[in-house]
Amino acid sequence: MKENAIREKSFEFALRIVKLSKHLMDEKREFVISKQLIRCGTAIGALVREAEQAESKKDFIHKLSISLKEANEAEYWLELLHMSAYLSEKEFASVSSDLKQLLRLLTAIIKTSKVKS
Repeated sequence: MKENAIREKSFEFALRIVKLSKHLMDEKREFVISKQLIRCGTAIGALVREAEQAESKKDFIHKLSISLKEANEAEYWLELLHMSAYLSEKEFASVSSDLKQLLRLLTAIIKTSKVKS
């Protein structure tokens, strides 16, 4: 089976976000931002999966571009959680590192796909 880094990393990130959101709700009693984070953090992988079944190259790029927007939004919510002390420096650095990898992968795939168009 062919390895698909963006598919795997986006799923792992979504799973991590689900667990982080559960922690934020159960332990920190934070409900508003964690719901925003779970929505956009899990949408990244869902959109990657949608892109796999794109109807055209344009549709593929469009779905991955929306995934990139969701990743940028997730970065915003993570920064807000960190700056408001819901996430420690260590927690933030770890999840932020995973997100930055996703951002780089998505950006590279979109850029490469546009060049080949």
